[in-house]
Amino acid sequence: MHFTLEYTDPGSRARAGRIVTDHGVVETPVFMPVGTQGTVKAVHFTELKDDIRATIILGNTYHLYLRPGIEILEQAGGLHRFNGWDRPILTDSGGFQVFSLSANRKLTEEGAEFRSHIDGSKHLFTPEKVIDIQRSIGADIIMAFDECTPGNADYNYARQSLDRTERWLDRCWERFRRTECKYGYTQSLFPIVQGCVYPDLRRRAAENAASKGADGNAIGGLAVGEPAEKMYEMIETVNDILPSGRPRYLMGVGTPVNLLEAIERGVDMFDCIMPTRNGRNGRIFTENGIINMRNKKWEIDFSPLEEGGASAVDALHSKACLHHLFKANEILALQIASIHNLAFYIRLVNEARRQIVAGNFSRWKSERIPHLQNRL
Repeated sequence: MHFTLEYTDPGSRARAGRIVTDHGVVETPVFMPVGTQGTVKAVHFTELKDDIRATIILGNTYHLYLRPGIEILEQAGGLHRFNGWDRPILTDSGGFQVFSLSANRKLTEEGAEFRSHIDGSKHLFTPEKVIDIQRSIGADIIMAFDECTPGNADYNYARQSLDRTERWLDRCWERFRRTECKYGYTQSLFPIVQGCVYPDLRRRAAENAASKGADGNAIGGLAVGEPAEKMYEMIETVNDILPSGRPRYLMGVGTPVNLLEAIERGVDMFDCIMPTRNGRNGRIFTENGIINMRNKKWEIDFSPLEEGGASAVDALHSKACLHHLFKANEILALQIASIHNLAFYIRLVNEARRQIVAGNFSRWKSERIPHLQNRL
């Protein structure tokens, strides 16, 4: 993987860059649709490519390990061949999923022992095993195994958690260094910066991650219960330290406003389930604000889903039609809403890139945020 920093906005830390992988080029800032189990819910890859125009998607180590299983993925020749996506893939290490299974997992120095949410079977993720699993999945960009600390954790817990995460990172790095991709192309390992909401821990974690000289770095453990302003403070703290010549990936964030605020602070890569999950529940993101498509007010609104929208579905379907489909519990509603929201997110970060290149990002962002926060 190779990253080129192409432009920096004169009024902020916003950056535009270019990531080159063996499966294609990704221009940054970039939003990555979440394909947790090897697929983006309710969206076909032809739509992801041709309508939504995604250049990279995310898969999840925890879910793919449990189902379909590593043996099947290896027999297929890796996730790219298994699911038919021929563009770049990034895999999360499963640390967040293990964190979310707090009632069914146990953390030790060796790793994380947990029970499957599918059948209750017991499993152990060690740093070495997580690297081996991601080698078998074959994603272009893979993550180190970490503990995602809750946003309300006290300082002592956050420090102990970071201590363990950094020891796990050393083991991940050693395993990665001693192994190779199984399918004839290269993979890049990103360390994950943790440290909760404590600036000294975040600085320490960022310095440790930067010392690895990795192809890129991830910022984890944010948008997990802490106030938004605290999240932005931690992003600034970390990006003061992480190398400017490597991409910075903010994991699991967030709203359209979160994305623009993070881009302004120097973040390059994003993923979040919000556009698809909210879409499946009838919440539509638009240039002028957020629509709850189940509200009766849209029942006789025959205007397009969004005038000049980013996706073909915006012109094909009226608000009244989509309202009807949700009320009738038609599966098509989930598909239309997911396509629209993903296309909206990707259009937003693409426009951010254009504004960075033009040297106008800060003014454009300040104009856009009030509209994005509207409830229509």
